[in-house]
Amino acid sequence: MNKLDVTEAIFSIKKEKNLTWQGIADAIGMSVVWTTSACLGMNSFPEKEAEKLVSHLNLPPEAKPVLMEYPTKEWDKSVPQDPLVYRLYEVVGVYGDTLKEVIQEKFGDGIMSAIDFSMDVQKEKNPKGDRVILTLNGKFLPYKSW
Repeated sequence: MNKLDVTEAIFSIKKEKNLTWQGIADAIGMSVVWTTSACLGMNSFPEKEAEKLVSHLNLPPEAKPVLMEYPTKEWDKSVPQDPLVYRLYEVVGVYGDTLKEVIQEKFGDGIMSAIDFSMDVQKEKNPKGDRVILTLNGKFLPYKSW
């Protein structure tokens, strides 16, 4: 099995058993965003959580070492076509330089880590239409001079 095989198996089982990402995350004791990302192959599972996922989804035993493999974090560089993903791409395109300016004004010259990082997705009820709340929480990493 490779990462794509395991991801396809997870999606198939998730659909067949009518599972949710939140339910899967709860079963292995991790956050929903991290669990979903790891199931998509963008993070590596620690051994204990890989065992829990294999057991919970009744995946074949050979899925465990694949889940634990270090990922190659790459993605298609073209403009996304999925409307939701495109809107996030658009947010970064429109507000990316603004966020960079504001972050660097508050913290100094550096970046927000995507390694020492967490993310959360919440739903806010609103009479004008429910709202999506995304929280991105990354450690600030200053650039070094030498």
